[in-house]
Amino acid sequence: MVVDRIFSGIQPTGTPHLGNYLGAIQNWVNLQEECSSVLYSIMDMHSLTMPKEPAVLRQNILDTTAAVLACGIDPKKCFLFRQSLVPEHAELAWILGCLTNVPRLLRLPQWKMKRTSQNNEGTVGLLTYPVLQAADILLYKSTHVPVGEDQVLHLELAQDIAQHFNKKYGEFFPVPKAILSTTKKIKSLRDPTVKMSKSDPQKLATVNIADSPDEIVLKFRKAVTDFTSEVTYDPAGRPGVSNLVSIHAAVTGLSIKEVLHQSAGLDTAHYKMVVAESVIQKFAPIRNEIKKLQEDTSHLIKILEDGAEKAKELAAPIYQEIRRLVGFQ
Repeated sequence: MVVDRIFSGIQPTGTPHLGNYLGAIQNWVNLQEECSSVLYSIMDMHSLTMPKEPAVLRQNILDTTAAVLACGIDPKKCFLFRQSLVPEHAELAWILGCLTNVPRLLRLPQWKMKRTSQNNEGTVGLLTYPVLQAADILLYKSTHVPVGEDQVLHLELAQDIAQHFNKKYGEFFPVPKAILSTTKKIKSLRDPTVKMSKSDPQKLATVNIADSPDEIVLKFRKAVTDFTSEVTYDPAGRPGVSNLVSIHAAVTGLSIKEVLHQSAGLDTAHYKMVVAESVIQKFAPIRNEIKKLQEDTSHLIKILEDGAEKAKELAAPIYQEIRRLVGFQ
């Protein structure tokens, strides 16, 4: 019998930004209420695809954990764990990698985009991490995966790998389905043609959920718009203002239409401050909770270890059967 099971993960880049929250974490909080089997992983193995200092990675894992807890992720309603504490992820990735052809991985846009930051050389880990993503999902026989637009191709790879495995060894993995985020992709405040990113060199481009009210106000005040003062929603023609409208709608829970109705008569300079205030109000309790949680690192470590034990219990019989199917035992 196939159990509905949701799997998703977040790379530990420290405190998440506005785009992470609206595009993924907010959805996670809702999904843990709706599904009885939910796994959320801090993807520390994936984070090694881009160079990291060990001390920075350790701190980022704790900060990301504190942030998702502060946003409402409840370890009583889901398994929250660190990927590297469950070694079966890497072992299954090897098995699945032996079923995946290299040209398919070379065509993925993340490989083409990220290898430029590695002097166009690119590591084996950067090339094959989509296979590890497939293993993350399939290890638990997950049926549904919340994804943003930029991860759809990676989920399609996981679906194809599952079908390839099933064809070779018999029906075993459910083919995971996408749960697409309904939130519009949040763009950079300094360049509204690209998505908001933690790695953006422009400090004013990205709003972090732990930013102070003053920092949030400054970033929105400096947000790039255009020379028309009216507030309208036209992502192709007016990407800067439309990004502000998307953010305003997402943090307030209002529709685009309702936001535009409320903003009638405001010029963009005043509207930026309305959006900033909405973001400040949304994140004030989360920011306070992050600070509290960061003071107790042993509590954060225990949550991740307890979650990993539960994840291992779930993965063990599935992985033993995989071992039998491929001929390891």
